[in-house]
Amino acid sequence: MTESVRKLRQKKRIQTNILIRMVLSLIITSSINISLSILVLHLGNVTQWGWVLNVLSFLLTPLFLVIFVFTFFTLTRGIVRDLISLEQGLQIIAEGNLDYRVSVAREDELGRVALNINRMAERLEQQIVKEREVEKSKMEMITGISHDLRTPLTSIIGYIELLRTESYQDQEEYTRFIQNTYNKAIHLKKLLDDLFEYTRLTSVDSRLILERSDLSQLLNQLLFEFEPIAQENNVHLVKDITNGPIIALIDNEKIARAIDNLLMNALKYSLKPGSICIRMITEPEQCILEVENKGTPLSKDQEKRLFERFYKVDHSRKSEGIQTGAGLGLSIARNIAELHQGTLSLEHNHDIFTFRLRLPFHERL
Repeated sequence: MTESVRKLRQKKRIQTNILIRMVLSLIITSSINISLSILVLHLGNVTQWGWVLNVLSFLLTPLFLVIFVFTFFTLTRGIVRDLISLEQGLQIIAEGNLDYRVSVAREDELGRVALNINRMAERLEQQIVKEREVEKSKMEMITGISHDLRTPLTSIIGYIELLRTESYQDQEEYTRFIQNTYNKAIHLKKLLDDLFEYTRLTSVDSRLILERSDLSQLLNQLLFEFEPIAQENNVHLVKDITNGPIIALIDNEKIARAIDNLLMNALKYSLKPGSICIRMITEPEQCILEVENKGTPLSKDQEKRLFERFYKVDHSRKSEGIQTGAGLGLSIARNIAELHQGTLSLEHNHDIFTFRLRLPFHERL
């Protein structure tokens, strides 16, 4: 039903509702007038009061109008009362009391107007709450960025100051200062890259460069590059990947970023020594990548917030020797999955963490 047809039907229903009350008022008024005329005529015949008929002829029309108006007002009193209630409710809501709800127990157009007013107030209230959360999130984001960028930057400035003032004992310490400065600079670059990637993924202009790719080959390549890092941190990789090709329409760069984030997250928070299990499961309509590791259990609140941007769990879960990020890795991975119309979820069972990346086999997105 088009909007114009719906409005036309509503208009006709309102007009019909008013017309019915007018007709009822007319019928009631006519009945009363006829009854009064018969009564007065009868009294005039019985009592021989002819003057009563003369007086009645002059009063009949004004009396009819008075009775009609009174009857019409009586029949429309409920509508007027509800209209006043709607007006007062709108006034209260307009003054800022979004908790107020209009109560009109009707099932006609006025009832629907009251329902829409209540919905409007509820949505405005939700919008205000959402805007406050967004504002709070922005402040947390600024605080998080400032803290995460300041830490490596402070270290870089400190090492450069030591090098500038030649405050080192020998060539070996000089080389160590240079290497530490370089590592902090790389860490700072990674933080900035994560921030840039997150803002790019969450923007409305985010686009995917899709091509038919072999997910199995892509994963094997990423694991080949990741395995030396895992061995350095005393973590063993357990792979369960299909030998044959798994063709899907994906953005290679972004999917590689998502998988790398999952692998680095598992490495950071795995118990050492330990292992990371990587499984690839194919179903008729989707491919599922699982990254599983054993780590320190999370609370329910920590588990719920794990995919929030800039959220990082307690420092006790961090792995020594692995630089921490800005808390954007899992958020970026989930955004990439959703851009591909897939999902990223976590199954947390005691100390076992299983992240599942689901990617559908779409011909086009």
